[in-house]
Amino acid sequence: MEVAVSALRAELRQWIEAARSGEDVVITERGIPVARLSGIDAADLLTRLERDGLLTSPDSPRPAAHPTARPAQAVSGLVRRLRR
Repeated sequence: MEVAVSALRAELRQWIEAARSGEDVVITERGIPVARLSGIDAADLLTRLERDGLLTSPDSPRPAAHPTARPAQAVSGLVRRLRR
Protein backbone atom coordinates (compact mmCIF):
# COMPACT_ATOMS: atom_id res chain seq x y z
CA MET A 1 0.00 0.00 0.00
CA GLU A 2 1.41 3.41 -0.96
CA VAL A 3 0.78 6.84 0.55
CA ALA A 4 2.11 10.27 -0.38
CA VAL A 5 3.96 12.25 2.27
CA SER A 6 1.22 14.89 2.29
CA ALA A 7 -1.51 12.29 2.90
CA LEU A 8 0.65 10.62 5.55
CA ARG A 9 0.92 13.89 7.45
CA ALA A 10 -2.82 14.48 7.26
CA GLU A 11 -3.83 10.94 8.25
CA LEU A 12 -0.89 9.68 10.30
CA ARG A 13 -2.96 7.75 12.84
CA GLN A 14 -4.72 5.78 10.09
CA TRP A 15 -1.42 4.79 8.47
CA ILE A 16 0.14 3.79 11.79
CA GLU A 17 -2.87 1.56 12.46
CA ALA A 18 -2.47 0.00 9.01
CA ALA A 19 1.19 -0.76 9.76
CA ARG A 20 0.31 -2.10 13.21
CA SER A 21 -2.19 -4.50 11.63
CA GLY A 22 0.55 -5.96 9.40
CA GLU A 23 0.38 -3.85 6.24
CA ASP A 24 3.60 -2.48 4.75
CA VAL A 25 3.02 1.18 3.96
CA VAL A 26 5.36 2.63 1.33
CA ILE A 27 5.72 6.39 1.65
CA THR A 28 6.19 8.24 -1.62
CA GLU A 29 7.34 11.73 -2.49
CA ARG A 30 6.22 12.91 -5.92
CA GLY A 31 5.49 9.28 -6.80
CA ILE A 32 8.93 7.99 -5.82
CA PRO A 33 9.15 5.54 -2.87
CA VAL A 34 11.29 7.07 -0.10
CA ALA A 35 10.48 5.09 3.06
CA ARG A 36 8.54 2.15 4.44
CA LEU A 37 6.35 2.07 7.53
CA SER A 38 5.81 -1.35 9.04
CA GLY A 39 4.60 -2.66 12.36
CA ILE A 40 6.93 -4.00 15.01
CA ASP A 41 6.29 -7.17 16.91
CA ALA A 42 8.80 -7.37 19.77
CA ALA A 43 8.77 -11.17 19.96
CA ASP A 44 9.48 -11.48 16.24
CA LEU A 45 12.24 -8.90 16.49
CA LEU A 46 14.01 -10.81 19.26
CA THR A 47 13.66 -14.07 17.35
CA ARG A 48 15.15 -12.49 14.22
CA LEU A 49 18.05 -10.96 16.15
CA GLU A 50 18.84 -14.32 17.74
CA ARG A 51 18.57 -16.11 14.38
CA ASP A 52 20.92 -13.57 12.76
CA GLY A 53 23.46 -13.97 15.57
CA LEU A 54 23.10 -10.39 16.77
CA LEU A 55 21.58 -11.39 20.11
CA THR A 56 22.17 -14.39 22.32
CA SER A 57 20.09 -15.80 25.14
CA PRO A 58 21.70 -15.66 28.59
CA ASP A 59 23.40 -18.83 29.87
CA SER A 60 22.19 -18.20 33.41
CA PRO A 61 19.68 -15.96 35.16
CA ARG A 62 20.67 -12.33 35.61
CA PRO A 63 22.20 -11.69 39.04
CA ALA A 64 20.35 -9.43 41.45
CA ALA A 65 21.60 -5.86 41.65
CA HIS A 66 23.72 -4.89 44.62
CA PRO A 67 21.57 -3.10 47.23
CA THR A 68 23.67 0.07 46.99
CA ALA A 69 23.85 0.08 43.19
CA ARG A 70 22.37 3.08 41.43
CA PRO A 71 21.43 1.77 37.96
CA ALA A 72 20.07 5.08 36.69
CA GLN A 73 23.44 6.74 37.27
CA ALA A 74 25.30 3.87 35.63
CA VAL A 75 23.16 4.12 32.52
CA SER A 76 23.33 7.90 32.34
CA GLY A 77 27.12 7.75 32.69
CA LEU A 78 27.30 5.26 29.85
CA VAL A 79 25.11 7.47 27.65
CA ARG A 80 27.32 10.50 28.40
CA ARG A 81 30.45 8.53 27.44
CA LEU A 82 28.87 7.29 24.21
CA ARG A 83 27.85 10.82 23.19
CA ARG A 84 31.39 12.17 23.47
